[in-house]
Amino acid sequence: MIEEPPILTINQARRRPTPEQIAAFQGVPTGFVVDALDGGHTLAAAIKPLGEGRDLPFAAAGPALTAACGPADILALQAALAFVSQGDIVVAGFDGHQACATCSDRVAQMLKNGGAAGFVSDGPVRDYEGLVAVGLPIWCTGLTPSTPFSKGPGRVGFAMQVGGQGVDTGDMVVADRDGVVVVPFARIDQVIARLDHIRALEAELDAKVADGMKCPPAIEALLAGDQVTYEAEPPSGAG
Repeated sequence: MIEEPPILTINQARRRPTPEQIAAFQGVPTGFVVDALDGGHTLAAAIKPLGEGRDLPFAAAGPALTAACGPADILALQAALAFVSQGDIVVAGFDGHQACATCSDRVAQMLKNGGAAGFVSDGPVRDYEGLVAVGLPIWCTGLTPSTPFSKGPGRVGFAMQVGGQGVDTGDMVVADRDGVVVVPFARIDQVIARLDHIRALEAELDAKVADGMKCPPAIEALLAGDQVTYEAEPPSGAG
């Protein structure tokens, strides 16, 4: 027999990056962060800035505070409001549920009141005009007017899966118009150390493309080498 789970479980051992670590990610494009991670660590492309960044800020970076809500329920998100620290990005796991909203304008205002820098979810949200008025950056799967429940069970501050990616409280979340990337807590310093190198590579390549480069030198070398076979197959249907 399976016992009824507690309505809420709160992790009291929540990690958090240092102010210096948090500052190092401000204004950094998500693409640079992904490259510094050697690829991956991005949430599903369906999770986008609300309104495609048209009416709301579309860039934020901060430590994750996780709220594992489960489908159609936001009790964990509401409980997370009591634990938000300045600059957090609250990540609400909705198990990908799309039939009701994971956040409203009222909840968004409370998140902002608590100092949150942004909100991320694998579900939709509601009250677009109200959310615009609040001004909190939001990444989600879209809009729906449908209302969720607040019955639980839910978990705050634990590792969870959102948008095909593992997210834990204390991981760095970097989000912009391109999407959302998660830097695991254990790799924060490694990524910070690589960002200057990534910036330099990007600037160098930008300059070469602006100067007229038509094909990357590595591809030109590959095409000229012995690892490529050239054939002369006639077009389909040719006599």
